[in-house]
Amino acid sequence: MKQLKIFDRKSKSFFIEKIYGQKTLVWLYKKSFFSWLVRFLVSCFPFVSQLYGLWNKSSFSKKKIKPFIREFEIDSSVFLKAESEFSSFNDFFTRKLKPSSRPLAAKEAVIPADGRYLVFPSLKHTNQDKGIQSFFVKDKSFNLKSFLKDPVLAEKYASGSMLIARLAPVDCHRFYFPFDCVPQKSKLINGCLYSVNPLALKKSLKNFLENKRVLTRLKTTNFKEVLCLEVGATNVGSIVQTYEPEKAYKKGDEKGYFELGGSTIVFLFEENTIQFDQDLIDNSQKGIETYACIGDLLGSSC
Repeated sequence: MKQLKIFDRKSKSFFIEKIYGQKTLVWLYKKSFFSWLVRFLVSCFPFVSQLYGLWNKSSFSKKKIKPFIREFEIDSSVFLKAESEFSSFNDFFTRKLKPSSRPLAAKEAVIPADGRYLVFPSLKHTNQDKGIQSFFVKDKSFNLKSFLKDPVLAEKYASGSMLIARLAPVDCHRFYFPFDCVPQKSKLINGCLYSVNPLALKKSLKNFLENKRVLTRLKTTNFKEVLCLEVGATNVGSIVQTYEPEKAYKKGDEKGYFELGGSTIVFLFEENTIQFDQDLIDNSQKGIETYACIGDLLGSSC
């Protein structure tokens, strides 16, 4: 299996990502009928993820926490609660962090979640070598109509910008508003729960377009209207929204969290409304994800 090389923004160095359940992931996405059948059953029948979620909400799952922290070298000093205080593995997975460990940058837009980031300043270029498909599947463009299930919205953002935040199982799975905004009521776009790991998406970008997702329109002063989509993945129990619609929020305020499993957040901006920080652009054009933390620099309005 090809290794995932990630650029760490804080240390200015590269690291190889440790993949939770790597052997299972490789087997599920290899070319065989049996692998396809199991992948279909696991991804397209929600009761599988629900059962997995129930187990990880039980007190019996607490025994997984310490070995998981040790294996993936997670910094527990930033947890709001001590390791011993988590009631289950899911409680640990949806953990809150000390606010002091994630200070907010002064710029208008900040990183909304701990994760691995790709940015695309213009979706006009998605059919070129340095477009989205150069990271996922070459010669297959990212289809906004399929993703949004709304041709009017797809047309509105067709020439805009996109941010993709991939949260691995090792990350804190709470997500926050990256800028001041007034969020509208969320809309569920139902779908399957395929893996969003790049190793799986390189096999088929179609999986990403078909996954269960929640769309929220964010009304802003500086960035016009922004679309936020939380995308579920294999073994994600649910996408939980903790915000109140039509209420004003500041950047860094919590929007919600994922229960268990790797997940993705996508932001779509209208054309010429955001200028992403240059390091995010440079790495994305090379097909490299940038690891960044909540509150780090994202960009500014145009």
